[in-house]
Amino acid sequence: MTLIDMNRYYILAAALTLLVACGEQKNPYDASGVFETTDIIVAAKSLGEIKSLDVDEGMTVTAGQRLGYIDTVQIHLQKGQLNASQSATVSRRLNEGTQVAALKQQIANLQSERKRAEELFKENAGTQKTIDDIDYQIKVLEQQVVAATEQVSTANQSITGQSASMNAQRAQLNQQISNAIISSPIDGTILSKYAHAGEYAAPGRALFKVGDLKQMKLRAYVTADQLTQIKIGQKVKVYADLGTSDRKEYAGEVVWISDKAEFTPKTIQTRNERANLVYAIKIAVDNDGLIKRGMYGDVKLN
Repeated sequence: MTLIDMNRYYILAAALTLLVACGEQKNPYDASGVFETTDIIVAAKSLGEIKSLDVDEGMTVTAGQRLGYIDTVQIHLQKGQLNASQSATVSRRLNEGTQVAALKQQIANLQSERKRAEELFKENAGTQKTIDDIDYQIKVLEQQVVAATEQVSTANQSITGQSASMNAQRAQLNQQISNAIISSPIDGTILSKYAHAGEYAAPGRALFKVGDLKQMKLRAYVTADQLTQIKIGQKVKVYADLGTSDRKEYAGEVVWISDKAEFTPKTIQTRNERANLVYAIKIAVDNDGLIKRGMYGDVKLN
């Protein structure tokens, strides 16, 4: 083989290699991304020692499930003291009928005397002055009844106000007791645990992280041209990368589209494509247990 023939051979081999490589690099999917979950970091709402925290990574929990609690001894003591104070306050409530009963009885007696005085006056056995004196006494007693009634009402209103304030304080204490109960806000799986029983908790301290693994979201990236073909609620096909060559198809729905362009993440596509401006989208996929957080996936829009 001459030198010219050898050069032709190498050029042809290089061309064939390039064609094969280009064919292998052709992507049959419209977009690629990584599966993620809706993660929630559950933080303490109360101050005190963590008495119990029964969570472990990988544990499945349900929304509202009680997973532990923070010490509430001091709160219960305050609540007991408040209950005793309220009982003492309410016991001071005045009975209006009891307070003015004696005055009303005196008025009734004077009214009887007035009738007798009128009869005597008609028979010229009594005087008008006697009747006037009785009327004056009745008027004074009626004014005393009004004053006593107002005093009882004012005193009872004050007691009612104090009792209402104590009810509000009790509601606050009950809320603090409720906040001391540790629970999961969603159905999901414990992803991380940040605290343990016996440690001291303060409001805002992270206790654990829970994620919804039943519905995963594929965060993928599309070009500006592809963006015009996508809308919220659109049904698409998602392919989970289960291994080196194994893929599984899932039904997906576009639930979020970014309104800002960004450079393609380095983990997606080739080096040249990473420099392109793309838009992030999120596709909801019902997980059958095979999809894991961080797993790669691909999308076919049509």
